Amino acid sequence: MEEIIRIDIPAVLKSKAPNKRVPKFLVNYLKKIVHQDEINHFFETHPGCKDFDFLAATLDYFQVDWSVEGEENLPTDGKQYIFVSNHPLGGMDGMVLALILGRKYNGKIRVLINDLLMNLKPLQGIFVPVNKTGAQSKKNVHLVDAAYESDNHLLSFPAGACSRKQKGGIIADWEWKKNFIAKSIQYQRDVVPIYFEGRNSNFYYNLSRIRLALGIKLNLELFYLADEMFRQRGKHFTIRFGKPIPWQTFDKTRKPQEWAQWVKAQSYAMRKG
Repeated sequence: MEEIIRIDIPAVLKSKAPNKRVPKFLVNYLKKIVHQDEINHFFETHPGCKDFDFLAATLDYFQVDWSVEGEENLPTDGKQYIFVSNHPLGGMDGMVLALILGRKYNGKIRVLINDLLMNLKPLQGIFVPVNKTGAQSKKNVHLVDAAYESDNHLLSFPAGACSRKQKGGIIADWEWKKNFIAKSIQYQRDVVPIYFEGRNSNFYYNLSRIRLALGIKLNLELFYLADEMFRQRGKHFTIRFGKPIPWQTFDKTRKPQEWAQWVKAQSYAMRKG
């Protein structure tokens, strides 16, 4: 019998702060913004659903659809690639891209994700954990290296966080991290840039702006990502795939961090409007 996964906010709070009493109104607010009841109902009605079937069921539940531009740029030569994308939504974009690539490559795709998301058990089969907030554990380093050594393609979001509102009101990623450049060279994997059209709510961006202005290090926006996902219900997304960039491109003429921003520019060059 399959174990039914459940989200239990009071239990999580108790485990994190066992000697503190959290006000009931705050508990209820957190249950509301993470959509505890709706998510638990979904888990209850999809027992045993996992990996790409789980992605398909989730996206069907949210009634989202998408169109793909540049599909001819998706490699079919049998080699393994690194797909890198902007990260406008912080969740829905990853699921859509993983499903598109999973269908294209018969499930031979793995997604590099924040290790906190490994708690989402139905997707553990396609997730590769990366510690976004501190030093990588030896276990995670081994898992990442094993993924690059495998015959799976890799999907990465090099910004390490979802997009924020920049100066001038433009929604864009922060600086892309250089790790995928080093891995591209080390494992001789070409890189395919992706641009995903999408945005979160103004509330989300304003919360981020205020938090940063006040010097608050705790990423308060994380608590609202589930709510942002529910706001995407019924949306249509456009995904654009660029031409593969040979790994030999990343030579000594630029530093790895500079090459990472160059690839980011290739992604954002596909933005329209």
